[in-house]
Amino acid sequence: MKKRLSLLLAATLALPAFAQKKNAAPLERPKLVVGIVVDQMRYDYLYRYWSKYGTGGFRLLLGEGFSYENAHYNYVPTYTGPGHASIYTGTTPSVHGIIGNNWLERETGRGTYVTEDTDVQAVGGTAAAGQQSPRHLLATTITDELRLATNFQSKVIGVCIKDRGSILPAGHAANGAYWYDGANGAFITSTFYQQQLPDWATRFNAENRAARYLDQPWNTLLPIGQYTESTPDDVAWESAFRGEARPVFPHDLPTLSAALPAAVKGAMQAAGEKTAPVRNLDLIRSTPFGNSLTLDFALEALRAEQMGQRGQTDFLALSFSSTDYVGHQFGPNSIEAEDTYLRLDQDLARLFEHLDKTLGRKNVLVFLSADHGAAHSPNFLLEHHLPAGSVGPRLMRDSLQHELVRRHGAGQWVLSYENQQVYLNRPLIAQKNLDLYQMQRETADLMRGFAGVTRALAAEDVQKSHWESGMLMYLENGYFPKRSGDVLVVLEPGWLESYSFPVSKGTTHGSASRYDTHVPVLFWGWRVKHGESSAPVKITDIAPTLARWLRIQEPDGCTGEPLRQVLGW
Repeated sequence: MKKRLSLLLAATLALPAFAQKKNAAPLERPKLVVGIVVDQMRYDYLYRYWSKYGTGGFRLLLGEGFSYENAHYNYVPTYTGPGHASIYTGTTPSVHGIIGNNWLERETGRGTYVTEDTDVQAVGGTAAAGQQSPRHLLATTITDELRLATNFQSKVIGVCIKDRGSILPAGHAANGAYWYDGANGAFITSTFYQQQLPDWATRFNAENRAARYLDQPWNTLLPIGQYTESTPDDVAWESAFRGEARPVFPHDLPTLSAALPAAVKGAMQAAGEKTAPVRNLDLIRSTPFGNSLTLDFALEALRAEQMGQRGQTDFLALSFSSTDYVGHQFGPNSIEAEDTYLRLDQDLARLFEHLDKTLGRKNVLVFLSADHGAAHSPNFLLEHHLPAGSVGPRLMRDSLQHELVRRHGAGQWVLSYENQQVYLNRPLIAQKNLDLYQMQRETADLMRGFAGVTRALAAEDVQKSHWESGMLMYLENGYFPKRSGDVLVVLEPGWLESYSFPVSKGTTHGSASRYDTHVPVLFWGWRVKHGESSAPVKITDIAPTLARWLRIQEPDGCTGEPLRQVLGW
């Protein structure tokens, strides 16, 4: 009897705790997450053009959101594919496998592109543009994990003018990923996602917005004399558009887009098109209007898919890439780059206004970052007596090949020089009974003899050791044994690879120097308190921070840590 009373008493005492759990507040999440990645956005762009930004774009994020002022990439090479993959997987190329935009496939002996997939077909565009998927990405993304956590009820959509800027953030389980095909001026996808474009996307493409944007010249948003943060309009280190005599405003886009490149004609013919378009619609990528077109499509996706309005947390992965095309062509100190960011600021204001009106800013969680930064144009630095230079990758490859032939006899010793890495011919080395490690070290010694090269390491040495900081840590984090090269090369600060060497115009990126690794990391909206931090953080910390906010699992390869300050811990 006493035993029964004790059990009854224990059960009674447990009831309040059970009732409390049963009546606990439901799990709260934002209605919509919007991830924004700005291609080639250096950290200092937040402040360089501050006086000319409006109140609804970058200033809104900094004025109401939380900014990490000391956020960096922690690997090399700093390129678009690895950058997008690292943001969304929360780890580095050493884990997710995206070591560059291109690399040599040792199994086939041919080069591959980061999102290339010949097992899928184009939907809405040419085969060359549409045979794309995330098959090379070896880890899940935060967008994948959101889909898994909601039993695939959350919607995930990626949008970018570049295929890799849409596909990698959207992940493997996305409802859709859309990118731009300059051959027909349309946003397209592949059969990896769906068999045909949604009706809303077809209707959008039928409006020919790319052509309409190219119907107007590209002139400066403000009077050109006000662009005091930039160099003069006509300098030797900027590249003109094809068909332009000089790289100066106004850029006559109607005339420049009238000439169709042979590559586009060939793509259309290969796709079975009887008549090629009469304009070069791919030109829009290298203008600020490529960003505007991207946002137009993203806003249509938000409306048509009712994202954030279905009772589940949805995720829009939105990347702006015209900043990268403009930066490569004109350099970071150009009026063109400044004008592109002033116009992007207006596009961001348009996006935030839409989110506020449709969902309310307290129901939307936004983050903004970049996939990498950019170096100053070497000739710009040299003109101001600053250390800089450029190297020719093809010249380095051919010179190395010539020397290895002289030392070891005939044969194609160098298969490729890609991502600042040398790929040696391993079957030939084995055939000649040479030791691979010794060949790697010999090659590294030769590479250190080139002007501008400060270090070169054998891949075997990278695999045998572990570094917590410094240049060797960057190399280790960017190294994936099955895809990376045999020798890893590091250039001096201010030096970059110029594929038109000895001519060096515009700029590029890819190094572990601060101008390439230092990028914005901003959060705004749902439960984000205003503030900033100078604490050192890694780009790989974004995904686990989102996972904590959403109360879901981190991506399976995640090596980053949640950002405690913005989370309020």
